[in-house]
Amino acid sequence: MTAPVFVVEDFGSDRYRYVLDGPEGRHAVSVKRLQPGEEVVLTDGAGRYAVCEVIGSEGKDRLIVHMGGISEEPAPSPRITVVQALPKGDRGELAVETMTEVGVDAVVPWQAARCITQWKGDRGLKSLGKWRATAREAGKQSRRVRFPQVADAATTKQVAALLAKADFAAVLHSDFEHESGRLATAELPAEGEIVLVVGPEGGVARDELALFEEAGAKAYVLGPTVLRTSTAGTAAVALLLGRTGRWS
Repeated sequence: MTAPVFVVEDFGSDRYRYVLDGPEGRHAVSVKRLQPGEEVVLTDGAGRYAVCEVIGSEGKDRLIVHMGGISEEPAPSPRITVVQALPKGDRGELAVETMTEVGVDAVVPWQAARCITQWKGDRGLKSLGKWRATAREAGKQSRRVRFPQVADAATTKQVAALLAKADFAAVLHSDFEHESGRLATAELPAEGEIVLVVGPEGGVARDELALFEEAGAKAYVLGPTVLRTSTAGTAAVALLLGRTGRWS
């Protein structure tokens, strides 16, 4: 089994005796019950990490480790961003969790015209906080050292601007008569930025699709079946990671 991952704000200066405390330390000591000699990975979630050996613990929330050298995982290329329409209930958190596990680099919440869920005021801030916390926890669970960024909720015009800057821009569409082809056969860039839009359960509205196409995006289908908005992004990211060589 690979070493568990814990998040730190900084790596300190004492490489021999580093103290992991707070909620992360409590989880390591009281939940994971890590023992001397075991390995852990400390990361800032932005690519920097250190492989450490457990020395011991102090109380219920302080893990003492010997830290090896600090390394940095290079940013992946091509970078994959998913614009995720807001699903109902907790399906948004499910989408963020599974996309993080497979390897998405960024998630942009999108208030599409046909979204039933509305992110407004404190409720919107709370929901955004849940998405970000989910990305962090899923990043740790999947042993990532570079967690996906979860942006502020975007409007349709902001999504169009994001698509216009991409090296490959796609909209997952369930209208088989309107699509440009299969995502599995689309020509993909070897580097740069891939931006993928996943619409709501009711589909992408015609005016939204027209705006996205004007920005340079094309509509694609994944396959012969229709996926939920909470699972389509995960399936598409997995496909793109395999096709771009990031999983090879």
